[in-house]
Amino acid sequence: MAERWLYGWGLGSVAFGGASLVVPLYVVELGGGPFVLGVLAAVAALVGVPAALGAGRIADRTGKRRPIVLAMLAVVAVGIGVIPLTGRVTPVIVANGAIWFAFAAATPVLTLLAVADVPESAWSERIALLNQYQGIGWALGLLLGAVWTSVGGRFLSAEAVIRWLFVPFAVCAVLGLALGVRTLPPDPGPGGDRRASGTRLRRAIRAADRFSVRTAAFPVTVGRADFRGLHPRRFADRFTPALALYFVAVFCAFAGFAVFFAPLPAFLTAVGFGSDGVFALYLINGLAAAVSFGAAGRLTADRDAALLQIASLSTRAVALPALALVGAAWGAAALGFGVAAAVFAVIGVTWAVIAVTAGTLVARLSPLSIRGEALGTYAALGALAGGVGSVAGGWLAALSYAVAFGVAGGLVLLGAALVVLVRRYTAAPALDRTAS
Repeated sequence: MAERWLYGWGLGSVAFGGASLVVPLYVVELGGGPFVLGVLAAVAALVGVPAALGAGRIADRTGKRRPIVLAMLAVVAVGIGVIPLTGRVTPVIVANGAIWFAFAAATPVLTLLAVADVPESAWSERIALLNQYQGIGWALGLLLGAVWTSVGGRFLSAEAVIRWLFVPFAVCAVLGLALGVRTLPPDPGPGGDRRASGTRLRRAIRAADRFSVRTAAFPVTVGRADFRGLHPRRFADRFTPALALYFVAVFCAFAGFAVFFAPLPAFLTAVGFGSDGVFALYLINGLAAAVSFGAAGRLTADRDAALLQIASLSTRAVALPALALVGAAWGAAALGFGVAAAVFAVIGVTWAVIAVTAGTLVARLSPLSIRGEALGTYAALGALAGGVGSVAGGWLAALSYAVAFGVAGGLVLLGAALVVLVRRYTAAPALDRTAS
């Protein structure tokens, strides 16, 4: 695989990383409150699964991969370019939904491109490389936003700074599209590469995929799951009670994350953080997660994955409402920013552990025959929980940020309690066998 085309997707990822935060901040500048931010996040979450599922299957049936990726980059460029031209919230929500539809649709097709024409033994390495370019691009988008808003705020009004910030992100999307036209590998023909499907590809994704800066700072997007193998009826027939209970835990925890993150930009703005501070905090959150994945993987291999997840969920359950206390006590003062940065770092580190252990637990709790489908269902369930939680979080935050963040922490703590039950449930048969 020539690496040049990855630079095009990396530039596109700069646009995605910036859009993940500049769009909510623009909505706040337009007067949108926390409920509107909840709707914005919910739409972004709910379009993901059908986009990924549909694009993956179209790529399989037609063998057309280049056109899908290029079309999605074009949608992103247009979406980001259009948003600052409107002063109404509804078109912003629609355009933002289109941006995240494009992201979700491109993700599985890019995975197919990454593993095309290489031996199966190299698939995990190629997917990891794709994730690396995507994660670096996303982080650079947040960094660009932090620098732009810090410097621009000295010369322009807050609204003008945010409006003009769309320009470099749109340029990155256009440059990514142009580079993609020149460098994306050719399509293999009708039917595509038949090796890049089914259980083997899902296994490579599990081995290589990491939720990097993207899911740490914007957790409602769909991950790099292979949804093409989902067969709901067969999956339901082979569903186990332990897996069902764990999926309830996942839904509660991810809903709690969304209740927190959906209205978060409005809260940070309300307590006095400027756009530069908001971008910096999100970047800290994402980088803390990114640098922790290696340690989280090693811990998960050596320790009890369920116990690690329980500890991380419980820590997150405390950290989410703690941010409301930090904002109320110190606001955006130097001390307030320092404490908020520490809380964001904790939230990022716990995400790394949760993401790694969740994949491990789903794989262990699933019968071998449905393991790939279980991992796809996990990703889809996370997106659904993100949509529901985003609306709930926006509605609650419109009443009180303290209530919203408290509910977020409570849902995550409920998820941790359910994982405790899963751990006990799965340990009981082993104890019974030992006793007999």
